[in-house]
Amino acid sequence: MIDILPITGVIFVLIGVGYLSVRMGALGSGDMAALGKFVVGFALPALIFRAVTQRPLGEIADPGYLAAMLGGSLAVFAAGYGLMRHRGHPPSAATFHAMGMSCANSGFIGYPVLLMALPSVATSALAMNMVVENLVMIPLVLIMAERASATGPRGRRLAWMIALRLGRNPIILALAVGLGVSALGLPLPILVERPVEILANASAALSLAVIGGTLAALPLAAMNRAVIPVVLGKLVVHPLAVGIGLAAMAAAGLGVADPALAAAGIVMAAMPAMGIYPILAQRFGQAQSAAVAMLAMTLVSFATISAAMWLALP
Repeated sequence: MIDILPITGVIFVLIGVGYLSVRMGALGSGDMAALGKFVVGFALPALIFRAVTQRPLGEIADPGYLAAMLGGSLAVFAAGYGLMRHRGHPPSAATFHAMGMSCANSGFIGYPVLLMALPSVATSALAMNMVVENLVMIPLVLIMAERASATGPRGRRLAWMIALRLGRNPIILALAVGLGVSALGLPLPILVERPVEILANASAALSLAVIGGTLAALPLAAMNRAVIPVVLGKLVVHPLAVGIGLAAMAAAGLGVADPALAAAGIVMAAMPAMGIYPILAQRFGQAQSAAVAMLAMTLVSFATISAAMWLALP
């Protein structure tokens, strides 16, 4: 645990830099919004593109890892949605509570943590998490949220709208192009490789500072017990579900061969909710509860991430 604390400590120091920069007036919330757009539109896509082009496709498509991450995430989403509906929450609110429990912040927090703790598998874990999150979990949330909206589109129009939205997503585009380059074994010209590398290297520090600056604008006074199930679901139940999924895949003969990669899956699942969680929730009137839940889980995650790493690391 003593060896782990410096790793998680660095992450939260960088989050603190972003937090203090806003609280002390050096940067404003608008500046953080602009930095966030840069990270999502350029730095994170470059990171994902580099992650999937630096390794053979077989190394970033581990079926045991993908199945465990997808199965664990879907199980937690379904359980969270059912629990919130049972407690009387409307479908839209239940959808975003469930998203908060099952969609990890793989790019902004998970990757920087793995880069220090498990650098040999960090890029592979990030690439596979992005496949699960961007091709399954986010579309699922959008479909359920749109269907819960009284004025939302239905049927083919809904499917077409979500497909267009995903097709314009820089992360999806970077993932698709990177997978194509990796599958074909195409060499990258230096005028592509070097700018991608520079942008990718900027993503970790910038993303953590953006998280901190975003948290500075959230109201501590709005904390209440309603966020407890979401926080526990994300920081405790989600990594536990992914761990069970990894064990089940191993029992079925499809276990992850690299113990470090299996550990990375559990650590990734222990991250707080993804950075766009409050942004997606805002369109459906759930921004306040999503932002408060994200603030609470970020504060608590210093302890839970450290515990998950201590338990999972080989």
